[in-house]
Amino acid sequence: MRTRPLLVYDGDCAFCSSCVSFAERRIGPHCESVPWQFADPDALGVTQRRAQYEVLWVTPTGTVYGGAGAVAKLLLSSGGGWSVLGALLALPPVRRLAHGVYRLVADHRDRMPGATPACALPGGRPPGPAAAPAPTGR
Repeated sequence: MRTRPLLVYDGDCAFCSSCVSFAERRIGPHCESVPWQFADPDALGVTQRRAQYEVLWVTPTGTVYGGAGAVAKLLLSSGGGWSVLGALLALPPVRRLAHGVYRLVADHRDRMPGATPACALPGGRPPGPAAAPAPTGR
């Protein structure tokens, strides 16, 4: 059993990989990070489609947060000013806005600085709501 949270991201996406690298260098989250391509989504309690669609924060007990919720958890784990920002992102009115901003960036990640065509979401369209639940967790 893991003792630290796990950050799961798209390792084929240069933009996603750069964001995780930045977070590891500058923010210092207390977690392990792994591309979903090297993880076992079933063992983590998520679908491969969801792992492709959004960054995931998986707690040692198996609770899964996706998208902006995962970013908030990453920031909360980092301490200092970053944890204040993470707490703000977790507040209901801000959480809704953060989710919208996250989706806008994630849906267009192939157009972000440093991105490549491999960054595009599979099929060019996000999965339906059943494959990617709201940002509240499981």
